[in-house]
Amino acid sequence: MAVKLLTDSTSYIGDEIRKELDIRRVSLNISFKDESMKETDIKNPDFYVKMQEKGIPTSSQPSIGELYDEMERVVEKGDSLICIFLSSQMSGTYSSAFVVKEMILEKYKAADIHIIDSKSNCMQLGFAVIVAARAAVAGKTLEEIKQVIEENLRRSRFLFVPDNLEYLKKGGRIGNASALIGNLLKIIPILTVENGKTSIMMKVRTKKNAINAMLDKVLKDINLFGLKEIVIHHIDCYDEALELLNRIKELINVTALICDIGPVIGLHVGPRAIGIVYYTENDMRL
Repeated sequence: MAVKLLTDSTSYIGDEIRKELDIRRVSLNISFKDESMKETDIKNPDFYVKMQEKGIPTSSQPSIGELYDEMERVVEKGDSLICIFLSSQMSGTYSSAFVVKEMILEKYKAADIHIIDSKSNCMQLGFAVIVAARAAVAGKTLEEIKQVIEENLRRSRFLFVPDNLEYLKKGGRIGNASALIGNLLKIIPILTVENGKTSIMMKVRTKKNAINAMLDKVLKDINLFGLKEIVIHHIDCYDEALELLNRIKELINVTALICDIGPVIGLHVGPRAIGIVYYTENDMRL
């Protein structure tokens, strides 16, 4: 009996890695006034053009049917399934998965399904899935794989810098007055995800200074806890991501990847946001 992994589209794991490690995926959805689609059915650059033309869409969790189909494909073969989804405080995907699990158990009494709240999204979620899938491929037991996931989540951090506060304001992530004052004074927050919620780590004048401060925090963590893997995230600003990647290579001589963020997270943060996700050799959290 093998252990398989299921995640959602906001992990933004590259197709090549997903195929190599046999990671299954369900997609969240986006809805404009006149059309709806899975976020996996539109290319990221096309989405941001469409958002500029049509305004900010809404997002929604994967359908019950899609969750059921993906779970069933695993358990009908007798394999165990670990599902790791984006923060339960950001989406109903996690809670819906428990509903679907009960539906699956009605048909497959011996189905072995475990559902984990990553308490994050993007590649902070993605890294937890990837290390779990690697452990599964290596033949680790289900309990050993769950331990690998827990360790990774204690050792990972997601920092990001928005280009402005307009999208966070419209998405309810920051108040109107704060957004107005912030934009007028060119105050940019460095955001992170802790305990399942987006929070402000610090506020800095200008985006350039915010990126520098974000990088300083990354380097401080690496000096204290070591480094395993690191990814540069961006929302429709590959040029800035490449510049940041080159700076990191010069400073710590590591191989980092660039990963663009898709519609569901992008619509809340806005174009030209940039971030860093990394996990360390030792625990950053108790």
